[in-house]
Amino acid sequence: MLKVQEIRELIKLIDESSIDEFTYESNGTTVSMKKNTGEVIERPAAPAQPVVTEQPAQPAPQAQQTPAAEEPKPEPQQETKVDYDHEIVSPMVGTFYEASSPDAEAFVKNGDVVTKDSVVCIVEAMKLFNEIEAEVNGKIVEVLVENGQLVEYGQPLFRVKSE
Repeated sequence: MLKVQEIRELIKLIDESSIDEFTYESNGTTVSMKKNTGEVIERPAAPAQPVVTEQPAQPAPQAQQTPAAEEPKPEPQQETKVDYDHEIVSPMVGTFYEASSPDAEAFVKNGDVVTKDSVVCIVEAMKLFNEIEAEVNGKIVEVLVENGQLVEYGQPLFRVKSE
């Protein structure tokens, strides 16, 4: 079984390479990665055990109702459009921290200018604190998660307008 750090290193190497798909098999366990979907599936190599993968819940179809002529139509809510062209996403499942300690100032906030190697937050996974870098030069236009919030692999954390 691969350790978390080994899987992280594999993901980073695959991400930096031109490889779109990767499969690793060891001790009866197979790890497959595909770049285009961001999907990581771990399953037994032998078909003796059923493979269970988590799928996002699909919303149930709602019955269409026609409003009565007398009912007032609700006013549409104004959506705020944020101008961005890059999202900084979580490379792992863990807990999002905006600062290095509870009494420290946040690494970044809305309006801050970052470089590609700027640390924007920390994601804690299994007692390991992983610094997350911006990956692009630009301006933070939106922070999408709150301090202490659990985040998923691939979940957007920040929106950036790159330079």
